[in-house]
Amino acid sequence: MTDKTEKIALTPATHTVPPAKFSHGVRKGNILQVAGQVGFLPHEEGKAPTPAGPTLREQTLQTLANVKAILEEGGAGWDDVMMIRVYLTDVDHFAEMNALYNAYFEEQGLTQPPAARTTVYVGLPAGLLIEIDALAVLG
Repeated sequence: MTDKTEKIALTPATHTVPPAKFSHGVRKGNILQVAGQVGFLPHEEGKAPTPAGPTLREQTLQTLANVKAILEEGGAGWDDVMMIRVYLTDVDHFAEMNALYNAYFEEQGLTQPPAARTTVYVGLPAGLLIEIDALAVLG
């Protein structure tokens, strides 16, 4: 039996149209994949994407907000997330990111066990310190 569930691209109003052939998020049935998000401020018409600031704190909090916006656009929330991948540009940022990450999810008041998480170190475009993607399963 073939699954005929439609694949739906997700682009919240806070995001620009991607610069290449990809979607910020995709939902098919009860699976929602959020593409890697960085700490760009919400989209303003006519302006280029701008990082939330130069610090790991500013970029991490904005990146999490951007992931959350896509989850919500697809009808999901943090409690639906099964896997999160964090990409850092500097190994020295791990402890600070962990503290920010833990505080963020405590503030979100999650009621279920936390998602699985992987953290890796990568190169990102100049000025960007963190990227996060997520996989959610609904219902």
